[in-house]
Amino acid sequence: MRQVVNTGQAQAWNGYEGTHWARHQDRWDAVNEGFNEQLLGAAAIGPYDRVLDIGCGAGRTTRLAARRAVNGHALGVDLSAPMLERARESARRERVGNVSYEQGDAQVHAFEPGAFDVAVSRFGVMFFADPTAAFAHIGRALRPGGRLAFVCAAQAEGNQWLAAIAALRDILPMGGFGATGGPGMFSLADPDTVRGVLRAAGFQDIGTEYVEAPGTWGRDAEDAAAFLLDSGPGRHLMGQVGPEARDRARRRLVATLRAYDRGDGALRLRGNAWLVTATRPQ
Repeated sequence: MRQVVNTGQAQAWNGYEGTHWARHQDRWDAVNEGFNEQLLGAAAIGPYDRVLDIGCGAGRTTRLAARRAVNGHALGVDLSAPMLERARESARRERVGNVSYEQGDAQVHAFEPGAFDVAVSRFGVMFFADPTAAFAHIGRALRPGGRLAFVCAAQAEGNQWLAAIAALRDILPMGGFGATGGPGMFSLADPDTVRGVLRAAGFQDIGTEYVEAPGTWGRDAEDAAAFLLDSGPGRHLMGQVGPEARDRARRRLVATLRAYDRGDGALRLRGNAWLVTATRPQ
């Protein structure tokens, strides 16, 4: 990467967090898969479009976009080298030829002005150090009249997996877990904030729609609890307490998740998000 301003995020996504996501690409895709059709449908990707996928991670949405832009091209950009390595492997395995990936900080990455028809992101735009500057930079990479569509985390209320984690407040040091503000998961959880940021960044025709989708977190309550607590945030919280508290947290989480375990080999939890659309002025 030639330039990075989101240094904390770069460290996280090239450390344990990024390695965990790369190693468990299929599981994380199963968690977020329900938002794909809503996102790509809102983006209205055409067969000749040039698509930019921001914070593409292991590249699932980039490849889906490339299949829609069958005579165009899709570029995925992310901070994480481990996840991009997995993305390139998956593209080769799936034989998606009109896709490429670059490691970079989308807030300052050297995009060619007006090079893209549409920019998309699935939960990849909440971590900018300066979101207004980042979206203005992304806007300049779009052609006049180009489209922006992304999903970002909504408030924790109504999100079943976040509610399950919040049930551990008396055991683990949650701090400001679920609070809006950023950069972080909930930096764009307030739709008024989203609209203000995008207007300041030069976008117009801004729309925000509340959406929900189920995600598969594991085979059963035990498997889903282990996965949640082994992820970056879960590992961070568990690392701040002793063995007894870790054991209590694990048992509590398993008990909480059993309410969602239907015994069919796939424990599903409802996620929520804002589906945001905007355009660059002509």
